Amino acid sequence: MVNLILNYFPDLTEKQIEQFSKVGDLYKEWNNQINVVSRKDIDEIYTNHILHSLAIAKVMEFADGTSVLDVGTGGGLPGIPLAILFPNVQFHLVDSIGKKIKVVQGVADGLGLTNVKAEQKRAEEIKDKYDFVVSRAVTAMPRFAEWIRGKFKKDSINPFPNGLLYLKGGDLTEELADFPNAVLFDISNFFEEDFYETKKVVYLDKKDI
Repeated sequence: MVNLILNYFPDLTEKQIEQFSKVGDLYKEWNNQINVVSRKDIDEIYTNHILHSLAIAKVMEFADGTSVLDVGTGGGLPGIPLAILFPNVQFHLVDSIGKKIKVVQGVADGLGLTNVKAEQKRAEEIKDKYDFVVSRAVTAMPRFAEWIRGKFKKDSINPFPNGLLYLKGGDLTEELADFPNAVLFDISNFFEEDFYETKKVVYLDKKDI
């Protein structure tokens, strides 16, 4: 299944190829102990979860030295796949549920990722500042924006100003009504699988959050 990733990210190093080859089995092993991915989805882990997480990388190629907060990471998505792709970017993965963070740590350790910090924490408790926040459909945007407001560094080192990159699906018109400057990227423009037909990456500049 690593060929699916290579199809869209052909410049992976040998180490990254090895890590992407292992990540599916690691999730399956951990999922048998602690359910973080639905049973029907686990066989589609690469399409529905790993590649989906990497859609963020098609919108933003993080510069070395970037710091990224993954809020409500669950089992480590989108943070873990992004951490494989961007080894020189620091990822802080947080979730309020301890057993999910146990999975994140287990997968990160199994992959030998040194750029991932996993922590059981609510977003509101975090005092640090980051270049970007990433997340995958944790809650509706107005509520999510409240959680992450004020968590951004002032100076930007990436192509876009610091802000949020949020994976969401379906019709977002109502949800984004209070965020007129939100920029939507159709994932179907990046990946051809049917799964991505209605899925998007939403970008919000920190000043609009």
